[in-house]
Amino acid sequence: MAGTTILRFEGHNYLRQRLLLATLSGKTVRIDNIRPEDEDNPGLTDYEASFLRLLEKVTNGCSVEISYTGTTVVYRPGVIIGGKIHHDCPPSRAISYFLEPMIALAPFAKTPMMLTMTGVTNDNVDVSIDTLRTVLLPQLKRYGIEDSIELKISKRGAPPLGGGEIFFRSPIIRTLKPLQYTTEGQIKRIRGIAYATRVSPSMANRTVEAARSLLTRYIPDVYIYTDVYKGAESGKSPGYALTLVAESNTGVLLSSECAFQPRSKSGSAPMDVDQDEAFTKSNGAAAGQGEGGVSSMLVNDYSFPTPEDLGVRTARLLLQEIRKGGTVDSVSQWLNVLFLALGPEDVGKVRIGNLTPFTIQYLRDIKSFLGVTFKIKPDPENRTVILTCLGTGYTNVNKNVQ
Repeated sequence: MAGTTILRFEGHNYLRQRLLLATLSGKTVRIDNIRPEDEDNPGLTDYEASFLRLLEKVTNGCSVEISYTGTTVVYRPGVIIGGKIHHDCPPSRAISYFLEPMIALAPFAKTPMMLTMTGVTNDNVDVSIDTLRTVLLPQLKRYGIEDSIELKISKRGAPPLGGGEIFFRSPIIRTLKPLQYTTEGQIKRIRGIAYATRVSPSMANRTVEAARSLLTRYIPDVYIYTDVYKGAESGKSPGYALTLVAESNTGVLLSSECAFQPRSKSGSAPMDVDQDEAFTKSNGAAAGQGEGGVSSMLVNDYSFPTPEDLGVRTARLLLQEIRKGGTVDSVSQWLNVLFLALGPEDVGKVRIGNLTPFTIQYLRDIKSFLGVTFKIKPDPENRTVILTCLGTGYTNVNKNVQ
């Protein structure tokens, strides 16, 4: 280990992003004081340990050392190999908790990644698979990741038991394309999807009608379709959710979502949630509220008494996202910031409405791992922020030469 620099961090907050940046940069990271004061469940949770196992599957030669109490982790990254991978996600977190970092890692693998994951597909803690498929993946095309990228929902899985299944396929590239994306444009249409599993299809229909009645006041081109699952494809638990996406005439995608979640039996938060999730819901309700705000989102003790309440809430969250402005929404900020830093040695720009607490910390961690500093310039005219940086010229050295 002589001459090897180990980056040191403390706490369980932002664990995923630091492991992701360590894998991309090839730097060893040590994280101490992971929930040391939690008497019942100190150290790593089941979903964090599962994420470490997933990193071991997608890389070759990585090393993970966990202390006896689980409060310290030393991660030495390996080579991203990709290939066919199957991973069972614990029901304590949604599939997207594990899939989001894989979307960033997959283009830099040695072989195209074909990933099958099982677990919860929609909840009120993490981003839904629908948002990843309709908002996050289309943005990869701006960076040159276009061919044969796919995200398929084979089965739906609602909390608490899950039972969903997805398939993700990603091509590999040598380098990313530079991006300067600052023109917001005007919203031209709104699309959405309402799913229902093991409940009456009328639940999804009522949600759609409530959301449409509010959105059509502002724009006529609103279409929300229902996706009702039956039998083996419906997972193990009943549930329904709504995802909305607004598209502008310049290709900007803004999203919001809400999901029904059953009342917890104890009436208290079932687990501890880190600040890593402050960005993961496009509604932004948990952002900036600390652990109490995120945990309250986790409990979601019948926040939506009726499907109409869920539909109206989702529509209002979308209107709030549109009001914030920017060329990327709250869910997509982290990916655009990361890919701008990994881009070619050229100037990259992106316009953002409000920087979420997660993105602010992400910018700090990118400076620590990649040495990239962003210039943040507020635009007083529309109350947005323009982020500018010079890319590192990151090259996929793992890709086979053809």
